[in-house]
Amino acid sequence: MAEALLKGMTAQGMKEIYVSDPAAERRRYLKQHYNVETAESNTQIVAACDIIILAVKPQVMDRVTEEIGSKVTESKTIVSIAAGITLAYLSSRLNTGKLIRVMPNTPALVQKGMTVMSLCKCFSGRDVAAVRDIFMSVGEVITLPEEYMDTVTALSGSGPAFFALFVEAMIESGIKMGLTRDDASTLAVQTSIGTSRMFETGMNPARLREMVTSPGGTTASGLKTFHEKGLKDIVSAALASAKNRSEELGKGRS
Repeated sequence: MAEALLKGMTAQGMKEIYVSDPAAERRRYLKQHYNVETAESNTQIVAACDIIILAVKPQVMDRVTEEIGSKVTESKTIVSIAAGITLAYLSSRLNTGKLIRVMPNTPALVQKGMTVMSLCKCFSGRDVAAVRDIFMSVGEVITLPEEYMDTVTALSGSGPAFFALFVEAMIESGIKMGLTRDDASTLAVQTSIGTSRMFETGMNPARLREMVTSPGGTTASGLKTFHEKGLKDIVSAALASAKNRSEELGKGRS
């Protein structure tokens, strides 16, 4: 996700970007491909920057916040993209009230991401706009109260994997019915791309489903099977499970 942000930010002409990474080879790659300044030390980056994005796994957040804590001052804006890490947790460990919790998703890699921001109430419009611009460089951005972030994590954060699983299942079914893997993949993937483009026009998913479905036709037969097998219940259970896991990741850190 950090590299997706670098790609989007540099494509938008943003300058003065600094990146830390413990691996020398990785630092060389990032500097070469994105023309950014790099450092091995997290504290060096924090000292030099006004907006700091913590693009790390939630499991290492304790270590990272302890490491950078002495360099974080009231003027610093801290942005966390780690699932389950709350604003209260960040506030308890870092000496600034300018905190933003963010949940982006994987389509940010192709500048089609969906990002949700939750923030403390102390921000000026200018400060928020600077962070919003960073994430707008990789897709769409909305702001929601933090109480919804675990649901956001399940829906848009994990969502790309759920859509990918559905496409995988379509491909495997096509193969079982006699198609080659290449042909089944082309049909399923292009169908998902085309459907997404229709959503981009503002078409409601229910309306699209109705357009494709003729009474007594093939689509109606398939949809009937989905209904009988409890597809909506399965999706609901999967999202609930992902949401619960997001809540678990934040336990003991709020």
